[in-house]
Amino acid sequence: MADHAGMLDEKLDVNEEIVERTAARCRERDIIVPTFAQMKDPSLIPASIREELKGIGLWDVHPRNLFRITWKNDPETGGFGGVNVLEIPRELTGVKARIFGLVGKWFPTGAHKVGASFGCLVPRLVTGAFDPTRQKAVWPSTGNYCRGGAYVSRLLDVGAVAILPEEMSPERFRWLEEIGAEVFATPGCESNVKEIYDKCWELKAERGDDIVIFNQFAEFGNPLWHYEVTASAIAEVLDERLEGRERFWGLVSATGSAGTIGAGERLKELYPWSKVVAAEALQCPTLLRNGYGGHRIEGIGDKHVPWIHNVRNTDVVAAVDDAHPMALIRLFNEPAGRRVLVEAGVPEAFVEKLDLLGISGIGNLVAAIQVARYFELDEDDVIFTIFTDSMELYGSRLEEARAAEGPYTEERARLDLAVHLRHLDTAHVAELGHWDRRRIHNLKYFTWIEQQGMDIAELDAQWRDWRDYWPRHWRMAPVYDRMIEAFNARTGLLEGRG
Repeated sequence: MADHAGMLDEKLDVNEEIVERTAARCRERDIIVPTFAQMKDPSLIPASIREELKGIGLWDVHPRNLFRITWKNDPETGGFGGVNVLEIPRELTGVKARIFGLVGKWFPTGAHKVGASFGCLVPRLVTGAFDPTRQKAVWPSTGNYCRGGAYVSRLLDVGAVAILPEEMSPERFRWLEEIGAEVFATPGCESNVKEIYDKCWELKAERGDDIVIFNQFAEFGNPLWHYEVTASAIAEVLDERLEGRERFWGLVSATGSAGTIGAGERLKELYPWSKVVAAEALQCPTLLRNGYGGHRIEGIGDKHVPWIHNVRNTDVVAAVDDAHPMALIRLFNEPAGRRVLVEAGVPEAFVEKLDLLGISGIGNLVAAIQVARYFELDEDDVIFTIFTDSMELYGSRLEEARAAEGPYTEERARLDLAVHLRHLDTAHVAELGHWDRRRIHNLKYFTWIEQQGMDIAELDAQWRDWRDYWPRHWRMAPVYDRMIEAFNARTGLLEGRG
């Protein structure tokens, strides 16, 4: 559920009393709110704030780190630089197409989900739809979103409640407790999203208006952030890196909450020929086969189609067997695996960076390779994907694999390289036609209308009026930026800053 997920209007109502109270609170706590434009282009951030950030750690609980919700953090200097991106060499992928991935590790919390949580919470703050003096923000998630929500809440001095499945990595739970969030563990694993929703309904019944639920699967601020910031970062890299006859083929992204894949909306505007590929776990093939099940690719909740997923704009589905990323985390991170990769011709300097890919990032990479094989892409084609987080959040998974499977040998590494990278098949890649998209869209009915009480007229509008419905949401970032600027003016904290 979400407390509000309806169609937006550029003329938003503002609760002046709550906004003034919130501004006073931010003034007292020295909280300045960045704009979407500053997240796209940190050079727009006042010089005094950029200088201040050099003395603040990337993960520090400090309100200035709101300005580090960007793909352009420079971890070496503490300032800003180019887009954090990694090109995967052909010696590893085994395909001719160039594959790039945005690197999420250099966000605060080590994952880009802080952007989605910002996109959901801040518009409510600056319009007075959320009152931090009396309400808590509830972040239902399968992992990184509730971490991002808890972090952004802490920086904005907002009480946070995190809800996530009990089988998620222990690192997540420890960190949430340390940040001061109220934590609820729901039954199941990555694909048990309904149980998260059930907990939201339970809390809403108990606490009423004392909480506001920011359901990432239904909050348009989630894909809006990616439409503005993530797509802009990808386009910038493409402008810098494309050579000769090369052109952007498309974006490959796990559907998850359908936030990150929202970057494809903007990319299709910029590159009309490009494709949007939705990746999911083969063990829970919701889009591919109306399927269900459990899987181990942490970070991509499923068994339903998110309310905010514009299915009309999705061209391909690629299902990834979770055995691939679970084997590859060892190949990429164990000493024996890295030796074998270097032996196979993968540049050693690149091999040393493979810990920048967490489990879902490796899943995205596998999907990109499958797609490149399926469409017989060549040297002129460029695929982009997302490395949401890094292995920093999954050390316990490596320990579990060592305990269950024993030491990782070079013989095992060579087998994993062959099976899980070099000989990936394309059996679970499907191009979507009109009625395939219609079938996937129809699945929203069972989750959102029957279970979560959303408006069926809006569901119909998503499909029938799609040319108007979706762009209305994507136009909102400049509107919110004007409101953020007005809010900062109320606090007076930017006065006199260069």
